[in-house]
Amino acid sequence: MQFHYRGYNSQDPRIKPAAGYGVDRPEEIPDEMDVLIVGTGPAAAVVLAQLSRFPSINVRAIEKRPGRLEVGQADGIQARSVETFQAFGFAEEVIQESYRNVEMAFWAPDKEDPTKIVRSSRSPDDATGISEFPHIYVNQSRILDYFLRDAQRAPGRATPDYGVEFVTADIDPDAEYPVTATIRYVAGERKGQERTVKAKYLVGGDGARSTVRKTLGHRLEGDASMHAWGVIDIMANTDFPDIQLKCSIQSHDQGNILLIPREGGYLVRMYVDLGEVTEANAKTIRATPVHDIIAHANAVLHPYTLDVKSVAWWSVYEVAHRVATGFDDVPEHERDTRTPHAFIMGDACHTHSAKAGQGMNVSMQDGFNLGWKLGAVVEGRAPASILNTYAEERSVVAQELIDFDKQWSSIMATQGDDAKEVEEFYTKTFEFPAGFMTEYTENLVTMGTEHQDLAAGFPVGKRFKSAEVIRRADNRWRHLGHFHEADGRWRVYVFADSAAPALEGTPTAEFANWWQEDPASPRVRYTPANGDTDAIFDTKVIYQQDYTEVEHYNVPAAFQPVKVPYGLIDINQIFAAGHGRDIFRDREISRDGAIVIVRPDMYVAGVLPLDAREELVEFFANNMLETQETAPAEYINDLEIADRAALAIHVED
Repeated sequence: MQFHYRGYNSQDPRIKPAAGYGVDRPEEIPDEMDVLIVGTGPAAAVVLAQLSRFPSINVRAIEKRPGRLEVGQADGIQARSVETFQAFGFAEEVIQESYRNVEMAFWAPDKEDPTKIVRSSRSPDDATGISEFPHIYVNQSRILDYFLRDAQRAPGRATPDYGVEFVTADIDPDAEYPVTATIRYVAGERKGQERTVKAKYLVGGDGARSTVRKTLGHRLEGDASMHAWGVIDIMANTDFPDIQLKCSIQSHDQGNILLIPREGGYLVRMYVDLGEVTEANAKTIRATPVHDIIAHANAVLHPYTLDVKSVAWWSVYEVAHRVATGFDDVPEHERDTRTPHAFIMGDACHTHSAKAGQGMNVSMQDGFNLGWKLGAVVEGRAPASILNTYAEERSVVAQELIDFDKQWSSIMATQGDDAKEVEEFYTKTFEFPAGFMTEYTENLVTMGTEHQDLAAGFPVGKRFKSAEVIRRADNRWRHLGHFHEADGRWRVYVFADSAAPALEGTPTAEFANWWQEDPASPRVRYTPANGDTDAIFDTKVIYQQDYTEVEHYNVPAAFQPVKVPYGLIDINQIFAAGHGRDIFRDREISRDGAIVIVRPDMYVAGVLPLDAREELVEFFANNMLETQETAPAEYINDLEIADRAALAIHVED
């Protein structure tokens, strides 16, 4: 972590000073606000945490429940989600309390006695090193706790308004506050009261029965597999040897189980196959009591037994694969003439089985995709047109999810005498459930692939896959991607040419000087005056040379941002090779150098050569607005600096 640059701080640096709407945040929901979020599920919690980092944005989140989520729902956390947790600053905490999956065991009927199951094989969870982060299991309620804690610690100090439900809304795109919403208090002293509030944007993260979706006139379309599953979270004694491993268990004629170990060492989740749902048995299956689910689990596990001591949560569900007819309030035929003011995310726009562990994971990426875009638009840093890219990008991901889950659910529900088909599908498709198949195509916030060969290991449109580098300031090896915070900034990674660090005369230095000083440079055009010089673009340089050959006084100023109010120069953005670590080799980066642009949600926006000028200018002209804002007054304080030149003089003095 980097702190103290605003002044000495002896308290927890994770708790940021309150600012903007975070100062004396009112308990009462205001009559007017910038963003109204409905729900506090995974997608909604991400948006709230993201927007709370922009204290100039007045954001509120209402939740029908009287308090936090406590039991049930999702538990599987894919590596892509843990990468996202890293950006929000709590990945290591989550990993410590979670169950860490390292392999999956496959069980099938014994060929000698099909009434018994035997272990047929094992498969490592990540044999290819797709991420440095693990696949983990922990209750959804804990993930929500972390995001909501982050929102409360951020400068905006956002906290949910519990016991308040969304009733309906009218949207007038031409109004100053286009959304007029009716809300109702369902708990507390004001229970039963309704009131009207206005917002610039409405975000629906209110689940599969989303009232926001219905208000927008959308519906979920698709089909159900007509196959029922009982899900139980239990504490039990058993002689089944793999009770603490993720397992696919197929019996000969008693159905199947997907076993998921949970956090804490004693809790286990089982998805127990209850069979096909027909008109004749539908009512009976849906009413299956928990003791019948446990008995069914014992039948599948034979010759092993399951002695359940406690049931923490249980449910019966039928697999349905559905995608919403729209993800925002703009009809397709009006997409070129207006921008959206209302959105739906997560289960509100895609539903599927729980067994592939995708619901919470995909929902959080919905929220991350939308959150930074809303933040940039509401703050006046980006045109509203970029909000169209949310539905464009995430609807494709939702359909890919449904297609994958249909295959996975079908295979999991198939009875047979071996687990080969399940294992082969699990291994072959690992990249998708791990969260890394998403690949955004060219639009306002993602470039084309004309220069992809300059950095083949950073595919445009896919998430930035981190690699180890040596940070020259302290000569420590660090994962480059771990410095990416969920702060709404764009990342500009400059992979230097083969020449040694120099202040001028090399392609890297020439780019740096243009980026730092030229009026046409996006850094100059879009960075507010008198603030941190990296307030909008987090620019880093990575040299090919060994770290012992790199000195910061030979590195251009573009890679050494200045922090207000004291004019401190940040030398922590300079990286190199060393100790066997070579990101150029590992990510197939041209030795002639390259620029890799990464979006605020950690997806690669573009790869360019070092002499790119017009491409950068044009790209950011399409997704950014110039602003006359200056740094917050509390950062400037008594320095009273009029411009960047004055800052330089002040520092020299």
